[in-house]
Amino acid sequence: MKPQLTDAQQNRSAAPHINKLKFLSPTYPFKPQNCPFFYGWAIVAVTTLGILMSIPGQTMGISVFTDHLLEATGLSRLDLSNAYLIGTLTSGLLLPFGGVLLDRFGARLMVVLSSVWLALTLVYLSACDRISLFLATHSDLTSSTTALIILTLGFISLRFSGQGMLTLTSRNTLGKWFDRKRGLVSGISGIFTAFAFAATPLILSYGIDGAGWRGTWRALAMIVGVGMGLLGWLFFRDNPEECDLQMDGVTTIPQTSAASTIEPVTILKHKEFTRDEALKTLAFWSTSIALSSQALVVTGITFHVVDLGTTVGLSESEAVSWFLPTAIVSTIVGYSIGVAADRVNLRSLYLMMMVVQCVGFIGVANLGLPLFRNLAILGLGMSGGCFGTLSSVTLPRFFGRAHLGAISGIQMMSLVIASAIGPSLLAVFREQLGSYQTGLYCCCGFPAIAFFLLLGSRNPQQR
Repeated sequence: MKPQLTDAQQNRSAAPHINKLKFLSPTYPFKPQNCPFFYGWAIVAVTTLGILMSIPGQTMGISVFTDHLLEATGLSRLDLSNAYLIGTLTSGLLLPFGGVLLDRFGARLMVVLSSVWLALTLVYLSACDRISLFLATHSDLTSSTTALIILTLGFISLRFSGQGMLTLTSRNTLGKWFDRKRGLVSGISGIFTAFAFAATPLILSYGIDGAGWRGTWRALAMIVGVGMGLLGWLFFRDNPEECDLQMDGVTTIPQTSAASTIEPVTILKHKEFTRDEALKTLAFWSTSIALSSQALVVTGITFHVVDLGTTVGLSESEAVSWFLPTAIVSTIVGYSIGVAADRVNLRSLYLMMMVVQCVGFIGVANLGLPLFRNLAILGLGMSGGCFGTLSSVTLPRFFGRAHLGAISGIQMMSLVIASAIGPSLLAVFREQLGSYQTGLYCCCGFPAIAFFLLLGSRNPQQR
């Protein structure tokens, strides 16, 4: 009978065939264990940067390009939303396979490949209308058909590489380096990611005003492909065990005498769930639905934010201006949730997140009214802060690290599929009823369902 590997052995032996390549060895070009501080803190910095670099593949990074794509390609808003739906849905279905690859080949290789892939996709999308026109003139297809095909392929690639693999790799790596302090470091990371995500539409809008939508995408391609690709190769390490370290920087306390010893500080013991075992728990599905609710509705809001503002009499700059105060709220809440996550039951944090989600959706439904605009800022700011931290903390705490890539691949698939549905769902309400308001009210049903499922779930480690 084959002996059962311990948690440390399982993680140390991850991707051994990759580690044999010198340029991917954990000790090349430097040894993390020789750093004067626990290398996990460097991991916090570089994985946070990895999540930030995924922004061009996230909805808030695409939303400000929506109207420019409509003008360049001649597609209708519903056609563009459907291309986004098909592209995002397809990329989501590929993510479980991506999670398995992450477990097999490790974070270092995957972050480099994801960064370069995302950069190439951005260059492709910056010329999507020209590629479409070229194909239309050399085939029997209409320009609108070729534009739809080109954009759908671009969205598949963009969402899989950016929102999918780059985010998945960064979050999983952060979760593997900490145990007792996982909430704290996720909160610290969330300070930067929550603010950056919420402020992105406003920042990119200024970039487009200065360099045009093509130039902005190409500049982002250079930053992500060259910058993140190089930094990912230099600093990413899959887990502490492959670097002869332990989670949280824990070290064994030496013996004080031959007769007596001090009990060494040890990492909290976990059952290592396989993907199939995790999928059989209510905790996995209730938390995944809760996070997916945020992904679905906020993606739809962000994708149509300019048009949503227009329907209530707001200019483009006014329509995106509320993202900045939302970012401030997200930043404060994200850190606070991270600190709380190490001390309180995660279920209570999820329940709070569902309540403030509903508040935010109702606020956006009445965005033209100052009071409700403030409710939108408060609700979506708080739920956004919860989302970033809880999506990093939950799975490693509930299911361990040995099969984290495969498990998170399924959850990420659910998030991506939800984000695929959001823009088209709100676009249908817009076309059929002339506004987004009814659709946003209906969307309050998603956090309500998640709320009741969460009431019956518990941490699978508590047996």
